[in-house]
Amino acid sequence: MLSRSNLALANPEVTPTLRRDIGEIKRAGERAAALVRQLLAFSRSQVLQPSLIDLNEVIADLNSMLRRLIGDDIQMVSITGPALGLVRADPGQIEQVIMNLAVNARDAMPQGGHLVIETRNVEIDEDGASPLGAPAGKYALMVVSDTGCGMDAETQSHIFEPFFTTKPQGQGTGLGLSTVYGIVTQSNGYIRVRSRPGSGASFEIYLPHVEGVVRPEPATLPQAELPQGTKTILLAEDDDAVRDVLQMVLDDNGYTVLTAENGAQALTLSREYTGHIHMLLTDVVMPHISGARLAELIAEARPDIKVLYMSGYADDVLGHQGVLDSRAIFLQKPFDLDDLLTKIREVFDQDPRS
Repeated sequence: MLSRSNLALANPEVTPTLRRDIGEIKRAGERAAALVRQLLAFSRSQVLQPSLIDLNEVIADLNSMLRRLIGDDIQMVSITGPALGLVRADPGQIEQVIMNLAVNARDAMPQGGHLVIETRNVEIDEDGASPLGAPAGKYALMVVSDTGCGMDAETQSHIFEPFFTTKPQGQGTGLGLSTVYGIVTQSNGYIRVRSRPGSGASFEIYLPHVEGVVRPEPATLPQAELPQGTKTILLAEDDDAVRDVLQMVLDDNGYTVLTAENGAQALTLSREYTGHIHMLLTDVVMPHISGARLAELIAEARPDIKVLYMSGYADDVLGHQGVLDSRAIFLQKPFDLDDLLTKIREVFDQDPRS
C-alpha cells in the first residue's frame, strides 16, 4: 500500500484532488506500519540491528525533536553523566524508547510540568540485583522522570501490558509502554517504574555495559555512481503484490530483475541464468525454502553474490531472539521504496567492483 501510494504520488499526471486522497491512503498505511512495529517490539519479534552506542549521544540527537514533541508548556532538562559506558543496542529502537516515554510523560502533564532525562553509570551488586531481576554488573542507567499525575500500584502492575491504557477511548492504543518494555528486554536490559498518585513517575532503564570494546569510527563508503542497467538482481518474494511493485521500482531504476515467487523458483533461475547475478533480494520466510537457506544454496555456485534480506518479523533463521546476525544485511518491512534503493546502493558501495 505504501509503495503503490508513493508511486502514484510521484506521477505528475495525478490531479490535486486525487493526490489528496492518495496522501490520506498513504498516511493510513503509515499508521498501520507503526502499529505493526510496536506489536513486534512488544512481542520481541522485531529484528534489531544492534551496535555500540552512547546513550548521551542518542539523547543529544533527539533533543530538538523532543522539545517540539512535548510542547512549550513542559520544561525539559537533560542531565547526562560523564564517561557513560557503551551499550549494545539498536539506536533507532532506543530513540523509540525515549520518544514513547516522553509522550507518556507529556500526556501525564496536561497543565505543563517538568520532564527530566538523566543518565549515569551504575554498578549493581548481588543485593541490588534481586528486586530488579538483573544480574550484578555495570550498567548505563537512563531515567526519564515527570511531574505528572502519577500512578497507583494497581495501574503500575498493568502499564507494560499491550493495549492497556488509562486514556479515554480513541485517545491511545495502549502500546507505548509495552513497546518500551519489549525493546528494552530484547536489548538485554531491564526497566523499573517508580510512581505515586500526584507525585509524577520515574522510569529507570538499565542497559549492561559492553566492557573492553572500543567503538569503531564510522566507515566512509565510496560514493561512486553505479552504472545504470548493469546490475542484475534476483528477487524472491512470495507475495504477488509486493513482488510486482518491487520489480517495477527496480526496473525503473536501471536494474535487470529476475523474479521468483518462491525459493525453489529462485534457485532454478539462478542455476539456469548464464549471466552474472549481482544480488539476491529475498524475503526471509517463504514456502518450502527460507530466504537464508536459499542464499546458502545459491552461494554454492555463485560465491560472490550479495544478499539482502527482507522481512516483517524475526525468524530463527536470522538469529537468536530476533537479533540479526552481524554478517546478514537486512531491511525491515514495511519500508519505503527510497529505503530499498538506498540499502541496495549501500550493499554495492561496500565493494564497487561487484
